[in-house]
Amino acid sequence: MQQLQSEEQFEQLKKSEQTVFLFTADWCPDCRVIEPVLPEIEEQFPGYQFVSVDRDEFIDICAKHDIFGIPSFLAFNKGSEVDRFVSKDRKTKEEIVTFLTNLFS
Repeated sequence: MQQLQSEEQFEQLKKSEQTVFLFTADWCPDCRVIEPVLPEIEEQFPGYQFVSVDRDEFIDICAKHDIFGIPSFLAFNKGSEVDRFVSKDRKTKEEIVTFLTNLFS
């Protein structure tokens, strides 16, 4: 999964087609739980561009987009927010796949 490098890059990636941002942090135990299944999930959705956003490094992006719990997912298509899976709750692989399946259909 690509790692976000700058706020400018975030703004550019938002304008791309079918981009999914994963908001995470090194200290987040729920983020570590889903980490092993993320490559498999990415393989299931080859048409999506996945980008990891470090919550601590990009706190302004989180605040601007109301990301107050992690792990959380935010999906954009050509500059518009399509959907979000945002909460402080642990996410299961099945919940993530369901969210992604319904995104751009």
